[in-house]
Formats: sequence, C-alpha cells, structure tokens
Amino acid sequence: MTLYDELVARGLIAQVTNEEEIKNMINEGKATFYIGFDCTADSLTAGHFMALTLMKRLQMAGNKPIALIGGGTTMIGDPSGRTDMRKMLTREDIDHNAECFKQQMERFIDFGEGKAMMVNNADWLLKLNYVELLREVGACFSVNNMLRAECYKQRMEKGLSFLEFNYMIMQSYDFYMLFQKYGCNMQFGGDDQWSNMLGGTELIRRKLGKDAHAMTITLLTDSQGNKMGKTAGNAVWLDPNKTSPFEFFQYWRNVADADVLKCIRMLTFLPLEEIEKMDSWEGAQLNEAKEILAYELTKLVHGEEEAEKAKEASHALFSGSGDSANMPTVEVTAEDFAERDMDIMAVLVKAGLCESRSEARRAVQQGGVTVDGDKVTDIAVSYKLDDFAGDGKVVKRGKKKFAKVVAK
Repeated sequence: MTLYDELVARGLIAQVTNEEEIKNMINEGKATFYIGFDCTADSLTAGHFMALTLMKRLQMAGNKPIALIGGGTTMIGDPSGRTDMRKMLTREDIDHNAECFKQQMERFIDFGEGKAMMVNNADWLLKLNYVELLREVGACFSVNNMLRAECYKQRMEKGLSFLEFNYMIMQSYDFYMLFQKYGCNMQFGGDDQWSNMLGGTELIRRKLGKDAHAMTITLLTDSQGNKMGKTAGNAVWLDPNKTSPFEFFQYWRNVADADVLKCIRMLTFLPLEEIEKMDSWEGAQLNEAKEILAYELTKLVHGEEEAEKAKEASHALFSGSGDSANMPTVEVTAEDFAERDMDIMAVLVKAGLCESRSEARRAVQQGGVTVDGDKVTDIAVSYKLDDFAGDGKVVKRGKKKFAKVVAK
C-alpha cells in the first residue's frame, strides 16, 4: 500500500486538486508541504492532532514539512467556523505562543537540519505595504467569489468585519510566499479552509503562470478534529500543566463508541491490519479499543512512562486495580476545617468538580456523586480532615469528573 493509499484508508483525505500529481509527489517523498497554526493560545490542543500526526506520517516517508506559525494572521483572526470575532492578541502574546507551539511540535516532527522547518508569516505579512498589496494581490481576487466561500457565508448574518474579510487574502499570500522562498508545493488544512486554500493556489497560478507546480492541495478532513478539541467546555491541551497526562488519557478513554475506531485509524500509528481486526469488536472490547487509543495518544504526547502511569491510574479509578498515585490530586488542610467539618458540597467545590455549592447540591441530589465508589445522595454528609488522611478519597462527579482528595 502506498502512503497516499494509506491516508485514504485512514479516512484523512477529503478533497484534493491534481490528485495524480499529489499521489506521485507524496509517495516518492518529493512534497514540501505546509500546515498553518494560528497562535491563539499558549498550547496546542487535541484538535491539532490530525495535523501533527499527518506531518509525522509524511515526514517519515521522506517529505518535508513546514510548520507555518501564524504570527501575522493571528493578528487578524480566521473567521472560519466562528460566530463572533476572535480575541485580539498582542505581538508579545503571539511570539510567546509560537515558542510554546514549537516545543510541543518537536515531539512529533524532526526539525533537524534539512528536515522540517518552522517559519512565521509575520516575517512577510507585517512588512507589507497596503497599497502594494492591493496592486500586487488584490486584483487576483474576486469579491463575488469570496462572498460565496463557506468561511464567510456563516458570518454574514451576524456581521463580517473588513478585518476578517482580509484573512483569505493573507492565507493565500502565505502559500505564494512559501512557494517562492522555500519551494513549498503543497498545502494541507481542514475542510473548513477549502476556499482559503484554493485562493492560494489560484494566486500562484495568476502571478507565476500555469506551469507553477503549486496547484496541488490536499484537504485533511476536519469534522473529527472539530469534535476533538474541546470537552465539557474546556480545551484538551497538549501542555501537561493545562491538561495532565492522566486527564488527557481519560479524555480519549471516554470517546464515544461510534468514534473510537475512527480516531484509532486517523490518529495512531498502529498498522491498518491490526485496526481492521477491531472492526467487529463490540461491548467490552470497545472499552479495550478506547484504552488502546488513550494509551497510544498519551504516549505520543507525553511519552511512554506517563502513558503507563495514566493507564495504571485509570485502572485504579474504574476497576479498583492499578496505582492511583497519578490521579489528579487536591490537598485539604486544617484551614479548610477551621470553622466546621466539610460537607460533600464543599468537598466537590474544593476538588474543582463543581463551580459552586448550588451546582454541587444538584449533582448530589441527582445521584451523580460517589466517594470511594459509594454513592452520596445526602447533601448533609460531611467529612473530617482525618477522613482524607493516608491515600485520601477518590471523589467522582458523573462518569468523567474525578479527583483524589488527600489531607496535607
């Protein structure tokens, strides 16, 4: 099976232009390709996983990745998939976020000499003269065509700022510059970026002629990526200080039954033959598949040692076996009991499982709270400091929120 065929079999390819040319370049290791990352936070998320693993797959086959940090485009904000404007960041914030991105990407991509590159579009976008840009690039874009693009359609009802309207031109200009500066002949991105990516290909063709071999675009399916980035309203970060390896493991351990094999195909490096054997798995076997997914992805991001610890802690939480030492832990001290014993609502708030006592009250009354496996339904249940001595107690809210509470 060729690399391109494997990408198709893993469900990674949505749309392409010049498919035969793309196949040949990828399979022969001749593609110099880029994927863009706007620096809207100081950590990558689970939603970036497909892009990172795709870059790794292609690099392993001899292709050259360019990780394009959006130091310039982040100052505008991509309207794709948005119902409102993104928060405007300072240049200092963006530079800091870019450095954080690089450190995390290095777990996936080899940035050694002659290998992958990391470049920042601030190097050319922030130096542009507006009138020169209008004359050089503006004439290559039809406003009518831009307004028909999906990335703008969904914003038109609520209002699309002129600031955001420029994003397609800036992203297209990125491909144009990368083609000229680094011989970049291919771009990858989510399916919500299709219009922007076509703009880049068309700009190269218009400016450099029909023989410019940068008219090759593959499109990474983004439907699963959009689902993967967030859970319970909070991003699943790759930074262990934001999402611990255990929490990261548990996120993947709790994916829906319908998504687990899809995620294994798209995101892990397990052989397809091994994955195909899982197609008939049902019931308890799906839980085994989820653990395989969680382990493989935690190992990719945090290393094998942390993946092993997370798996042990997960077994301790759900089956009573394994080591609970690596479970998220909250300490309580004598100060927390200075006025009275802590009732279950105070414990839930202290553990970060509920934001307020009223929310904690509802959780208890609805039967969703357990302490060391025993359901707590009475809001008057209270605890002393000594109750959390030694190994502490595991407090759970629902199936996915939990913490070990220990006395300090």
